[in-house]
Amino acid sequence: MTDDVTNQPPPLTGGNAWRGDPLLIQLAERFSDPVRKDLDGLGRFVLTQEAQELARLANVETPKLRTHDRQGRRIDVVEFHPAYHALMRRSVANGLHSSVWENGDPEIGRRHQVRAARFYLTAELETGHLCPITMTNASLAALMASPKLFREWAPRVTTRKYDQSQKPPVEKTGLTVGMGMTEKQGGTDVRANVTRAERAGSGFYRLTGHKWFMSAPMSDAFLVLAQAPEGLSCFLVPRVLGDGSGNGFRFQRLKDKLGNRSNASSEVEFVNAIGEMVGEPGAGVKTIMDMVTLTRLDCAVASSAIMRAGLAEAVHHARHRQVFGSTLIEQPLMQRVLADMALDVAAATALSFRLARSFDEAASDRGEAAFARAMTPVVKYWVCKIAPPLLYEAMECLGGNGYVEEAPLARYYREAPVNAIWEGSGNVMALDVLRVLGRAPGLFEDVLAGIDRDLGAGGRGTIGVLKAAMQVAATDDGSARLLTEQLALSAAAAELRRLGAGRIADAFVETRLAGQWRNTYGMLDSRHDARMIIDTLYPPVN
Repeated sequence: MTDDVTNQPPPLTGGNAWRGDPLLIQLAERFSDPVRKDLDGLGRFVLTQEAQELARLANVETPKLRTHDRQGRRIDVVEFHPAYHALMRRSVANGLHSSVWENGDPEIGRRHQVRAARFYLTAELETGHLCPITMTNASLAALMASPKLFREWAPRVTTRKYDQSQKPPVEKTGLTVGMGMTEKQGGTDVRANVTRAERAGSGFYRLTGHKWFMSAPMSDAFLVLAQAPEGLSCFLVPRVLGDGSGNGFRFQRLKDKLGNRSNASSEVEFVNAIGEMVGEPGAGVKTIMDMVTLTRLDCAVASSAIMRAGLAEAVHHARHRQVFGSTLIEQPLMQRVLADMALDVAAATALSFRLARSFDEAASDRGEAAFARAMTPVVKYWVCKIAPPLLYEAMECLGGNGYVEEAPLARYYREAPVNAIWEGSGNVMALDVLRVLGRAPGLFEDVLAGIDRDLGAGGRGTIGVLKAAMQVAATDDGSARLLTEQLALSAAAAELRRLGAGRIADAFVETRLAGQWRNTYGMLDSRHDARMIIDTLYPPVN
């Protein structure tokens, strides 16, 4: 019968994304039992059919802008499908937007790592809604530059209650915070911004200008860069005023993006919008960078998670699909491709959590503080950069079935580039590495000492290569990407070694640090047990 369906893998639902990820379990082995139990529940949820349907709907039924009501009144609201709100509600309840700022957390010494684990599992399900989650979490870092504003806003943000209503902030049970930096003429060069901020008395300013990209436009307030009399400064600008009226936000349109479709990104004009300055006058870039640093960690964690989810689909398909008399995963070429990808996903995941650990321990450990400052752009660069090609390769493992929109791989693939572009493209990250190298070279001495220690004897020669790359980069800005990628690969290999990843670490070191020419996946030779790598990192489900 033509209606019979044979040789099609079953949907990858009904399992547990936490229990099926030995590396994530190892990374979380020091978490408390309640946290691990929570991760187990979250891992089960993200692979339910219900959750998968929420993710699909949130991306198919995209946000819609309503600038006016039926009587012609300006309202400037964006409407979302209920699936988006359901995802937001759960992520806020899990504290993804605020847990690192909450008091009384028993995981106080591992807050960033615990949050990263929750964020990772959630990103395997759907990442678009995590944009406002990320910005809200990171915004509190910037608000710390103004203790008064932090005291006012932090308690309203950390309620773990999602409130989608259009009300003044003081009347809501929970708040989200976005940011607006990019303008038409400037892009990355935010100092070219032309939005003006004029004093309005009593410590307030009125902002007039535009933002070319402002994501999550239904956030309750935004951190906005604008030109004050003292220079480019940062402002907190609520969207709705205390009397319920709009605060001069005029949304022009929503961006029609390649991916990240569940999340709205807008163009907006500010017309005498009232805001309060955050941080020192003229120090807007410095103030906003505290926020940007945290968003870069989330970019790396999310990209690792998307790669994990995509490769899990490919491995699942290969274990069930029959071809030439056996399953795909029995084919030597497919084994090599899947194992090669698995090495990158494991390394990206380990490196992202290594960065989260440095955030947790920076205050008490000089080496960790050095890693956090020097390696944030390195980790963000490499992890986000490898996601699109890896997800394409995972898609190819499914053939035409991976290319159609019914498969989640199409969504993962369209989502992948945004983290590499957002909060600093590849060149911006590489130049940030050079900036640190020029201003505080001692930070890299501490970083290299840690890499050397964790790599051990198997990494001989790596530190010499890195030092040589630094010498070249000191006089050749164009070599910044070479240095950045070598730092990332070395740090990832070192972390796999530290975690005791054995032959998996060996395979990564030998294929990524040995200077072999690589352009596509599947370049493992017979010395490395491809099937062992796959089954270790993606255990078969009985």
